[in-house]
Amino acid sequence: MADETVIGLEGLQRLLDVLSARGYQVIGPRVREGAVVMAPVSSVDDLPHGVGDEQDAALYRLRDRGDDALFGFAAPAQAVKPVLFPTEEVIWRGRRTGTELEVHEATPSEGGPYAFVGVRPCDLRALAVHDTVLAGRQFADARYVARLEGAFLVAITCSDPGGTCFCVSMGGGPHPEGGFDLALTELLDGGHRFVVEVGSARGAEVLADLAAPPATVADLEAAAAVVEDATGRMGRTVETDGLREVLYAAAESPRWDDVAARCLACTNCTMVCPTCFCTSVEDVADLSGDVAERHRVWDSCFSQDFAYIHGGSVRQETRSRYRQWLTHKLASWEDQFGMSGCVGCGRCITWCPAAIDITVEAAALRWTPQPATR
Repeated sequence: MADETVIGLEGLQRLLDVLSARGYQVIGPRVREGAVVMAPVSSVDDLPHGVGDEQDAALYRLRDRGDDALFGFAAPAQAVKPVLFPTEEVIWRGRRTGTELEVHEATPSEGGPYAFVGVRPCDLRALAVHDTVLAGRQFADARYVARLEGAFLVAITCSDPGGTCFCVSMGGGPHPEGGFDLALTELLDGGHRFVVEVGSARGAEVLADLAAPPATVADLEAAAAVVEDATGRMGRTVETDGLREVLYAAAESPRWDDVAARCLACTNCTMVCPTCFCTSVEDVADLSGDVAERHRVWDSCFSQDFAYIHGGSVRQETRSRYRQWLTHKLASWEDQFGMSGCVGCGRCITWCPAAIDITVEAAALRWTPQPATR
């Protein structure tokens, strides 16, 4: 699209104002209850000034960076998925009057259209996965599609990967490569500023309202240095060559028993994953029985009832549930959707209370001797 431009803090505030004036509800990173989360923002002052983080297996801590960075942290606790694909929403409502029952489809929850500021490259890739999983199927998820089509995406180059990040191993990287309207790279040397890239015609229209000057050669070189530095500082790696075949061959590996002895089946990993999409339905009614609703809620393959069929659950043991999750994420997802189900954000490692590490388990399954087959 257009050549890169550069904005300062005033320009970033102007961007927030322009998006709000265009009718968007602006969502960006904020510090709440000891974590960086995606929440409504209206001012640059709402963003996490000088906030970094420490992430490792079962470890998440905020820290003072000692500078003025606004996006100097790794992946926030959640991606944009809970906004576009809510944890719970009403599908239909019904009311009984006498012997008649009227059912009305519920409209998607109000609040949009949304503008997301500070979307991580790994989360952009997760949205691309959902383009196939939720929007590209024969029967698309109409609510997700409606929210996504109206969304404006401002991506951010990841300058300080966390200890659990491994996006480079999964074919990604710290620099946004597509799927955004605008992309920012934050620079602190020589003045606090942002190199801005345009990714869509809609992004170009918004950028035109900012009257941003062209980026200099020094700006572009500094931005490239940020990407190069972050690429070399991933906290984790995964060997993906032949991994699909390794996991299929490891269906009876003793490693599954080892991880099951540690796994709490708490569902944390699936709740923070930006690509997991499993849901269930819950029906509720008032005490009179005259008003009923059907709700769609997030579900998890770690739940015993998730694999329930007539007669009981087909995955009663934690061993089989973890095997299903890992094998689907890194292997059978490719057969089902033509891509990996993992973008390397590392959230499942950070937020697992038992410190189970998907990168460690994948490596262990590769090198653990498998039972002999007859």
